[in-house]
Amino acid sequence: QVQLVESGGGLVQVGGSLRLSCAASGSIFSISDMGWYRQAPGNQRELVAAITSGGNTNYADSVKGRFTISRDNAKNTVYLQMNSLKPEDTAVYYCKAAVVDYSDIRYENDYWGQGTQVTVSS
Repeated sequence: QVQLVESGGGLVQVGGSLRLSCAASGSIFSISDMGWYRQAPGNQRELVAAITSGGNTNYADSVKGRFTISRDNAKNTVYLQMNSLKPEDTAVYYCKAAVVDYSDIRYENDYWGQGTQVTVSS
């Protein structure tokens, strides 16, 4: 069994910064891609940033130049540094990880965190 726990959300003013963390734990054999998604009320969940096990990154156009995704493979943790925050960034942020569970290494499954609220006030 694998669990992802996010932290670091909160209320910030326009132009402020937040750093989100997501730690995976449990019977982890390996983790390939990890990513951050967000969902605002009435909107679909969208990819914000993704990072491969080797460190290659991909960002949504709306956050390029402002957000940075990184990971610590030794800690099974992915981070999202968010700078120059805008009201449009307000959403629940979810982390996702593609994980091979040590209990059955034949399969890779996606696991999701519980979500953390980010609110940017105007």
